[in-house]
Amino acid sequence: MAPVAMRLAAQSLSDAQPVPFWLEDPGKPGALPALTDTENCDLLVVGGGYSGLWTALLAKERDPSRDVVLIEGHEAGWAASGRNGGFCAASLTHGFGNGLARWPDELATLERLGEANLDAIEEAVARYGIDCDFERTGEIDVATEPHQVEELHDWYAEADRRGLAGGLELLDRDAVRAEVDSPTFLGGLWDRRGVAMLHPAKLAWGLKRACQEAGVRIYENTPALDLLAVGPGMGVKTPYGRIVARRVALGTNVFPSLVKRLRHYTVPVYDYALMTEPLSPEQLASVGWKNRQGLGDSANQFHYFRITADHRILWGGYDAVYAFGGRVRAEMDQRPETYLTLAEHFFRCFPQLEGLRFSHAWGGAIDTCSRFSAFFGTAYKGKVAYAAGFTGLGVGATRFGADVMLDLLAGERTERTELEMVRSKPLPFPPEPLAWAGIGLTKWSLARADENGGRRNLWLKAMDRLGLGFDS
Repeated sequence: MAPVAMRLAAQSLSDAQPVPFWLEDPGKPGALPALTDTENCDLLVVGGGYSGLWTALLAKERDPSRDVVLIEGHEAGWAASGRNGGFCAASLTHGFGNGLARWPDELATLERLGEANLDAIEEAVARYGIDCDFERTGEIDVATEPHQVEELHDWYAEADRRGLAGGLELLDRDAVRAEVDSPTFLGGLWDRRGVAMLHPAKLAWGLKRACQEAGVRIYENTPALDLLAVGPGMGVKTPYGRIVARRVALGTNVFPSLVKRLRHYTVPVYDYALMTEPLSPEQLASVGWKNRQGLGDSANQFHYFRITADHRILWGGYDAVYAFGGRVRAEMDQRPETYLTLAEHFFRCFPQLEGLRFSHAWGGAIDTCSRFSAFFGTAYKGKVAYAAGFTGLGVGATRFGADVMLDLLAGERTERTELEMVRSKPLPFPPEPLAWAGIGLTKWSLARADENGGRRNLWLKAMDRLGLGFDS
């Protein structure tokens, strides 16, 4: 980084508050009391992020008489659900390319189910009156290098060949810059209907309210400490009480699973984001962005960025940080060296916004698995279901995962449970120190590929053959 660029980037961060922008909203609900007794219920949901909240709500929609309890270790929406970029995607497979590589024979089905899932989220937001700035404006994958332009054309051609290009539009350099103006943009692929933008914390809080109104009993600041079979059901121990349930759904994602054999299937990866102050009318005009799409560049080390309801720009991604041993630690939520890198990249993308300052800077952990998309299953003879490994795509896909968990707990064979994606598992990550070394080598190789026209080295080619990967 040049000294002048570094100085400007540092100055832009001088007033940034080290807290997630979304969670500072004045509409944040108060915390609910912790569990201090013994509870009995039909269904216990562990985790108060999107995964758990959707599971509890859909369980009551399926059977309003079902007795449902949800416990959350902190407050609903506190972790990844309140810290993400607010991209709610239809894709269940972490994008078309990943789905094509892993499940080509059922990709059309997965795309259809993903679109239906996003439609259902939009409908639920309206029906429950969830004020979360929901805007189905789509997303543009932008190319910032010549080889990325070719890749976008290849993806579009393959989608068109499979009859899956409806709603997709290729944009040349002038067309993409007419949408959002950056001198770094060389082309783009606009998915007009497959992604919505929203306020992530408000979605979580709205789902919490909807669950309460449906009769779900929610206990916050109530971590689950242990899981064991109790007669025909399951027991979960908490710090001040315990719960006995006929069935349990685990939505703990990045946190260590209560089913210990699952712990090697995910690793926590820290992702970081910046939020600008609101743009002035002149600054907004210099960028364009009248259609308010989400954007992401096409590099391996990618950035994601979007505009908020009050005309701020969220800018995140690039670094994906894994700590030795896979620890989830509060001190990892802040990383000034990453913020400096992100700020410099921001002004390289939008030089016309020089002088704009960042108001917030934060990070959080994502549950990454080796196939980049969620996996599912049951334990304890079908009495416990789980969904995990959403790898940064959980804003939308967690609702699908909730439906899968409820199908599995009911013992139902559905179109969802018959999917190869649902019936298969990703490859687990190796134990330490192999995980740390392998992830480090993969990150280095991905950065080199970005610098070398997308050419993948022998390590990445071997990982591709094994179906292994690393992403945030």
